[in-house]
Amino acid sequence: MADFSHLDEKGRVQMVDVSDKKTTDRLAIAVGKLSMKPDTLASILDQAMPKGNVLETARIAGIMAAKKTWELIPMCHPLELTHVQVDFFPETETSSIRIEGQARVAGRTGVEMEALTAVSVAALTIYDMCKSADKAMAIEKIHLVRKYGGKSGEFVNEG
Repeated sequence: MADFSHLDEKGRVQMVDVSDKKTTDRLAIAVGKLSMKPDTLASILDQAMPKGNVLETARIAGIMAAKKTWELIPMCHPLELTHVQVDFFPETETSSIRIEGQARVAGRTGVEMEALTAVSVAALTIYDMCKSADKAMAIEKIHLVRKYGGKSGEFVNEG
C-alpha cells in the first residue's frame, strides 16, 4: 500500500509529504453550472432578489471557500494562494449560469481542489440566496477543465 501516497505502510490515511517536491507555478480552472427557472435568472441579472446582489455575494463566497479548502477537505495542504478568481456566465437560452473558478499558487502541490471548491461554494451560495424563489434549481457538472504545473504537467479536459 506504500505506493498510494495517501496511505502509510500500514494502510492508514496520511497527508502526502510534499517536502521533496519542486516549487512550481500551478493553475487550476474548474467549471460548474446552475440551472434555474427563467424568471429566477432574470431576477438575479436584474439584482432583484430579496437577499441582495446574488452574483457578487457568490463571488466572495467562492473566493473565501478556495482559501479555506484545506480546512474543509481532509488531507489537503494549506496553500499560500497567489490568485483566486470566480466568474459567472449567464446563459439565457438554457436558463442557467456557468460558473468558472480559477486558482493559482507557486507551490509544491496543485490547486485543483481550491478551484473546484470555489465553484461549488459559489453555486451553493446562489442556490441559498434564490431558493425561496426556485427550489428546483440544479447544481450540475462541476469539474476540472484545466491544470498545469508540477510533475504531471498540463491537463486539459476536452469533455
